[in-house]
Amino acid sequence: MGCGHRLVGAAVGGGLLVLSSALPAQAHGALANPPSRAVVCGPEGGRTARSAVCRAAAAAGERGAPARWDDIRVAGVEGRDREKIPDGRLCSGGLASFAGLDLPRADWPATRLRSGSRISFRYRVMIPHRGSFRLYLTRDGFDPAGRLRWSDLAARPFLTVADPVAANGFYTLNGRVPAGRSGRHLIYTVWQTSDTPDTYYSCADVDLGTRSTVQAAPRPTGTPAIRKKRRAAAAEPGKDPQLSGQAGPVVPNTDVPNTGVQNTPDSGSPELLYLTVLGGGVAVVGATVGLGRRFRR
Repeated sequence: MGCGHRLVGAAVGGGLLVLSSALPAQAHGALANPPSRAVVCGPEGGRTARSAVCRAAAAAGERGAPARWDDIRVAGVEGRDREKIPDGRLCSGGLASFAGLDLPRADWPATRLRSGSRISFRYRVMIPHRGSFRLYLTRDGFDPAGRLRWSDLAARPFLTVADPVAANGFYTLNGRVPAGRSGRHLIYTVWQTSDTPDTYYSCADVDLGTRSTVQAAPRPTGTPAIRKKRRAAAAEPGKDPQLSGQAGPVVPNTDVPNTGVQNTPDSGSPELLYLTVLGGGVAVVGATVGLGRRFRR
């Protein structure tokens, strides 16, 4: 049972016309800060969505799958993730439609985080549900160019949050990145809903460093016209500064404790992701049809 609607029983000319046009499910969500692979290669991915790795991911999956970035969900898992989701197919949730998210490539864009720092993880949600979030980090020695297996993940999540309240189209999950880690890793997010049978999966590529090794973000570069446009976008009412981030091969974050991931745009990198999320996000349940059309055009 998905989150759809069905129209039945419209009387026309004395007869009964059955409109069996069940609207497609318009939920649901994915980790957006740091951005998951589905978000990076989806409609909000900008230039990064047109990168070589995203093109390959689109070709490996079902046609139109990148536009359904929020629909990596499996029904009936009921906490048995390691039984139901096969090794090597964790990022796609085992779904053939999203097989491209499992591609073993070294060029997945990664967001730089500080090992041991406090972070406000942001989960983009199209239709809120009750349920719990579990965030896992890959073990030391994980090969970022390989397929993610359950044995690559720590046995226990580093962050668990039950029944958070969605605000402005996001769940905010406050936690701390595991300390003493470095290099490329994956954050694997499991959202197990309790008011539907569905569980959602997300893979986010990150590059971890310590306070002594992570450098401050570079100053913005580019032409005066480009810088003027960026300043105007940053000052636009309703913009969410926590999601004016970027994801490239490796993108540094500003060194600000106790905040969300905030990156400074750098036009010198060819593969940047600007997550400008619909004027600060969407926080509605009733207007799902319009939103679905907007994201699936």
